[in-house]
Order: sequence, then C-alpha cells, then structure tokens
Amino acid sequence: MVKKVALITGGASGMGLAVAEALAARTNEEWDLHLVDLSTDNLTKATSLLENTHAHQANVADYASLVAAFESAWSKSGRLDFVFANAGIAEKDNFYEEHALDAPPPPPNGLVIDVNYTAVVNTSWLAFHYFRKSQAKHGRENNDAALVMTASCGGLYPAEFGPMYSGAKAGVIHFNRAITVAYHHAGIRTFTVCPSIVRTRLLSEEEWGSLPESFMTPMETVVNAVVKVVDGGDIEDAKGKKVAGKDNWGLTVELFGKNFYFRDGVEYCDESMKTMAMSTGMKAQLERIGKPKAEGEHGAWGGNADKV
Repeated sequence: MVKKVALITGGASGMGLAVAEALAARTNEEWDLHLVDLSTDNLTKATSLLENTHAHQANVADYASLVAAFESAWSKSGRLDFVFANAGIAEKDNFYEEHALDAPPPPPNGLVIDVNYTAVVNTSWLAFHYFRKSQAKHGRENNDAALVMTASCGGLYPAEFGPMYSGAKAGVIHFNRAITVAYHHAGIRTFTVCPSIVRTRLLSEEEWGSLPESFMTPMETVVNAVVKVVDGGDIEDAKGKKVAGKDNWGLTVELFGKNFYFRDGVEYCDESMKTMAMSTGMKAQLERIGKPKAEGEHGAWGGNADKV
C-alpha cells in the first residue's frame, strides 16, 4: 500500500485538524500528515494525538515561512497527494470606523486579506510546484493530486460586518474557477469548499453563544465534503445534482447544516458574452493546442504556454 501525503494549513485545530483526524483514522489507506500552523501549542497537541503526523510551525501570510513548510514536508515524505489550503482568520476590526476629518485615516488592517486570500494563492502556487515534483518522481498515474481551498458562504453572499473577509473569500472562489482548467490539465484536481458557520476557535464562546444553533454547520459536514472531493469518483449533492467521477474537479461546494451543494458561477449576460468567454477561455485553447507533451519535455503545457 502506497502511503499518501497531505499538507494542511491551519491544520492543528478546527476544520484542518478534523480533516487530518479523518484521514488518520482510515483503514483502507495510510496517510503521512503534515500540519502547518502558527500555534506551536496546537501543533504539539495535534501531533501527540495522531500517528504519522508532522508539525510545521509557519506563518502562512509570510511566503518564505510557507515555502519552508513545503520544503520540510517534501524532505520528510518525498511526495504530495493532497493540499488543504485551509488557514483563515476572522475579521475583528470595524471597517466602518469613523475617523477625524482633518487628516486621512490610517490604512485598514489587511491581515484578514493576507491570510484568507493571499496565503491561499501562495499555497496553491506552491502546491502546483510540489505536485509536479511528486508526479515526476512517482509517475502522474500514481499521483491523483487534489487541492482544496477553504472559502466561505460569506464569499457567496455579502457579509456586511466583515467586508474584507467576505471579499477575500469571494476571491478564493473565483481564483479556483480561474486556475482549475490549467491545474486539471497538469493532473491536479482543485476545489473550494464554502462552509457556513462552523464552531471553531475563530470566535470566542461569548460570540458563539449569540448565534442560534440552526445557523451552525457541523464539523462532520465539512469533513465529509472535503474527503469526498479528494477521493474522487461519482458525487451527488443534497439537491440531487450528480457529478460523474471524470468531472469531479473544479467544484465550488457550499456547506450548510448537514448538507452540501454544488454552486455554479454567475450566468452570462447574453449569448454573445458566453461565446466570447468560452472561445477565449483555457478549455478552448487546450482544444487548439492538443495534448501536452511528456512532463519535463516542454513543461505541463507542451511548450505552448505562450499561446494560452
């Protein structure tokens, strides 16, 4: 049995740890788990509870720190099968704070964008690199690479009390839709999951207590959705929408309560816009350039990247 390898940011608590625990508990396959987190205390607790688990203390908002985590994971395991770009923080500052009008205000605290969007972009960028290294070493047919990004229902619907958080999560959803064709062409399946309110450490107990239980999404819903898209194969949402295994990539998966739902992008304004967008998109370009050459010969795009 080949031991698969996962790297999970925000992996020492909340949704990241729950997914790690689910993978560690599997009996039909074995996983090496690399948990990336800012908290050394949480990492120590998590690795003490799970077998085949490695801790990487890192600040995902710092690119060099994130690179060091990927490098360390690669040096220990020598392959990569699943990356969960999951680290996130809540927006605590008041974006609507009023300042004295005699001078320009200070800049808003952009950390929520750095962690919830920029770090996801950087994690996805690095995942592409290390997935390719894994395919070169083990063969593309032996490396069903999957990248899952954590967005939020606040990226689908405006979250007025956290506009920077909402914008960052919307960016993650659209970012995935933009990269998924190219990544799939390179043998990497990408997804975004968009949970509603999940009880994690992002809020205090007092803050959680102000929310009715009917608003909550159980952690089990998150784990179920993430594991199903990583596993591949046929999948069906709560409304009966079915996705065949060959199409199980690029999905935006909304999570609410005990259910998950596949969410399509916005509709085209008219048929001319649809024709323009589709004819200039990457799928159309791929049909023109044909199948890629062997990996390592001219890259994943077969030497035609300049035409895309």
